[in-house]
Amino acid sequence: MKVLRTTGRGAARAQETLAALERRGGTALDAVLPAVRKIVADVRRGGDRALQRYAAKFDGLADASALRVTKEEMAAAWEATSAELQQALVTAAQQIRGFAVEQLPASWVAEDVPGLMTGQLVRPLGAVGCYVPSGRHPLPSTLLMTAIPAQVAGVERIAVVSPKPARETLAAAHLLGITEFYRLGGAHAIAALAHGTATIMRVDKIVGPGNLYVTAAKRLVAFDCAIDMLAGPTEIVVTSERGRAEEIAADLVAQAEHDPEALAIFITTNAELAKAVVAEAKRQCATNPVARVSLARNGLVIVAASLDEARELTNRIAPEHLTVDDASDLDWVRSAGSVFIGRWSPQPMGDYISGPNHTLPTGGTARVRGGLSVNDFVKLITVQKYDRQALGVLGPKAALLADAEGLTGHAAAIRARLGSTAKTKSAANARRAG
Repeated sequence: MKVLRTTGRGAARAQETLAALERRGGTALDAVLPAVRKIVADVRRGGDRALQRYAAKFDGLADASALRVTKEEMAAAWEATSAELQQALVTAAQQIRGFAVEQLPASWVAEDVPGLMTGQLVRPLGAVGCYVPSGRHPLPSTLLMTAIPAQVAGVERIAVVSPKPARETLAAAHLLGITEFYRLGGAHAIAALAHGTATIMRVDKIVGPGNLYVTAAKRLVAFDCAIDMLAGPTEIVVTSERGRAEEIAADLVAQAEHDPEALAIFITTNAELAKAVVAEAKRQCATNPVARVSLARNGLVIVAASLDEARELTNRIAPEHLTVDDASDLDWVRSAGSVFIGRWSPQPMGDYISGPNHTLPTGGTARVRGGLSVNDFVKLITVQKYDRQALGVLGPKAALLADAEGLTGHAAAIRARLGSTAKTKSAANARRAG
């Protein structure tokens, strides 16, 4: 891990590094976009024929009939799973579901002006596609994290795609009652979900992380099919003054083992703790080749000049995962995907079982959005209803605003009703006078 100091001779280098970190993001996608663009276009034009060609090439599916996983296969995977892992999956599912239920927005109505009812309706999306990676590691947790919020939202159709899915992933699908599961991965799977083929109906939204090809494909189809976010390599920042070096290093190594391009950063004003974390991380990743490469490439320890600077640097980086010392630190956190508080909150707990989603913003996008949630699977539809009295109160003001914008048709549409309101009011006054 590299050590940067924000003061002294290393200050200029530290600022250059921090500026580059703020600009991190989708540039890596550019290298794969030409190949991905061809795959997406082929599947869009060729449908099943193109899809099956790419499935044979990339997913090893010579037989098109094996494309869809049967309910019996998912049930068999569940039966072949140990009782201990079954219980772990059940517990994780309960935690994730409970959190999503709490997150679910509500429909409501209000009447702040007499005679005017306003409100919102919460309606689920019709169909979503959940992408579950299955490369270096099987990720049944990602199936739970993507499908359960969709179920809580009330999404009627959930289609899962996963290349060469592991038994554990199929077992998790059985647990959730998933009925539509395809042995597909890569850009061709994204294209099929976005545009549809004879075999796979298109979806309204695609969610879930993937490799560069998957992420590039999501970017290409984003105007034809909604997506959650463009997820990059895993990121972790630990900002601590009094943490234990072995525990901080353990979290850094844990996230670094996801990907050789993962970003792992420790920020502190405590120079002695910084030195100890570097030594511990080196020791702990000695037998973890992926983490060792990741920490050598992207591991950073930043020694800040003050607490305020350490906190400001953390927010500038806007990390996917952030660990802080105490709940009071939440007061200064402005940009992070998910926050872990204190030594008893190891970051991998959030990857599996805490409840909050582990599909989180990377590349600095935590500055503008949070992680995947039940809100990604619903639409908020606003409603409004006036009676004559409310229109009489607010209508003239709205008509003046329309006049100011030069939209005469808008003003006329309002005043057409205001005229009727005035006539009705005059007639009522005449009846009372008579």
